[in-house]
Amino acid sequence: MDSIKIHNALISVSDKSGLDLLAPVLKKHGVEIISSSGTATFLKSKGIETVDTSKITGFPEILGGRVKTLHPKLFGAILSKEGSDSDDRDLLENGIGRIDLVVVNLYPFEKTVVKKGASLEDAIENIDIGGPSLLRAAAKNHSRVAVVCDPADYPEIIAELEKNDGALSMQTRQRLAAKVFSHTFNYDAAISNYLYSAFNPDVRFQPSVAVSLSKIQDLRYGENPHQKAALYATRSAEGEQLSRRKQLWGKELSYNNIADIDAAVSLAMEFPGQHAAVIIKHSNPCGVAVAATNAEAFSTALSTDSVSAFGGVICFNNRVSEAEAKKISQLFCEIVIGPSFDEPALAALKAKKNVRLMEEPLLFQPSAGSKTLEFRSIRGGMLVQERDEELYGSEKKVVTKRKPTAQELADLDFAWKVCKHVKSNAVVYAKDSRTIGVGAGQMSRVDSAKIAALKASASKLDAKGCVMASDAYFPFRDGVDEAASAGITAVIQPGGSIRDEEVIKAADEKNIAMVFTGIRHTWH
Repeated sequence: MDSIKIHNALISVSDKSGLDLLAPVLKKHGVEIISSSGTATFLKSKGIETVDTSKITGFPEILGGRVKTLHPKLFGAILSKEGSDSDDRDLLENGIGRIDLVVVNLYPFEKTVVKKGASLEDAIENIDIGGPSLLRAAAKNHSRVAVVCDPADYPEIIAELEKNDGALSMQTRQRLAAKVFSHTFNYDAAISNYLYSAFNPDVRFQPSVAVSLSKIQDLRYGENPHQKAALYATRSAEGEQLSRRKQLWGKELSYNNIADIDAAVSLAMEFPGQHAAVIIKHSNPCGVAVAATNAEAFSTALSTDSVSAFGGVICFNNRVSEAEAKKISQLFCEIVIGPSFDEPALAALKAKKNVRLMEEPLLFQPSAGSKTLEFRSIRGGMLVQERDEELYGSEKKVVTKRKPTAQELADLDFAWKVCKHVKSNAVVYAKDSRTIGVGAGQMSRVDSAKIAALKASASKLDAKGCVMASDAYFPFRDGVDEAASAGITAVIQPGGSIRDEEVIKAADEKNIAMVFTGIRHTWH
């Protein structure tokens, strides 16, 4: 059947937002509302009378309300099929009517477990049993029953009821039913992941992982125009922040845009409490600087490699003001990102053709430091690992005869933070809290060192007196020799090569100070 007229509705909700708008429309169209005690109390306060579920079932709510809707008279009313003689007989013999609409949302399990100090007992008490059962029953029988699990759908439901004299179409019922199964899957996934971790605290990777994602938006295209793509958020604190990201201006985003935004934001977050400017091209930084102001940081970052910055992504970790916006207006760029923008900055940037402006709430957050898991798809599966959130290992030490100066140590720290976000093999030359040359993504580390020097030369920057960061160890001394020829005075690298002694000896020969971090940051 296509449209169905709603005669009886079962409403039992934890989240009562919007219910004061939906229920009066149901009453207006002659719908009898059946509800559990908490929902009945709320609706009565709004002047809407309901029939208590216990009157339908002939059985009171028990166990503090944990058992109230799990009853054959309710499930029979939902699951009975239209046009089935045997179902009609069963309903008649057992005094069961029909329910045409089920409005249910679930105990707030996910919101409960993220609260500070939430206990295992709190979590378990917020595992809904009756709610998912009602939703799944109604969704299964969507040919006759409409089901609503999300208050965000109320306005559309209200509009259709008003338009169709209290009826809902098959297309609407199908869409709502599919949403229910996605909703209950996500709910069960959250419970499964939480309980497995709670019961097995020493097991980092579970035998199975339920990855729950919520769609944010369709994208213009994937990595290439012939590929379709969409953006999803994880059901986590970071996912919630991602869903709050705002595009303030410009055409819709592509897959590559999102990847570059993520790379830019992740690097900008390495410099809390400072004014940092990051310029990204194809997920790699082509210029990074920290300065007294955003405008100064941007000018300095741009001078690292203004050619590569053409069509790039620019990110600030502070509120974007008119000063840097005016500087950006002289450059073609794809995206400008900041935690916020002042009005003069927005006006200046909106005058640029095709630029996208992104307000990024993650930039207000310190680095998580919680060993968040990240996922990468491969054919037939997923790679899962802890996110790289540590900067230094426990064995950070100077290994050469000459120790770095205070200025070199500061520059080494800056270069190391940037190098962590450069595709491997990665080499970064830096000085005075700014990049001088970046060598990214080469098969040979010494080639990355040569490219960093070439980039510096091409931008008329002098690598002499700079420091060098390498994301992984030097397998041979040639990387140090290349650094020395460029004028590098200090190097930071993980160490751990079987030729460490040879590499250290090369540094000593060239009077280069070298620091081992005890941790590597390769990024494929």
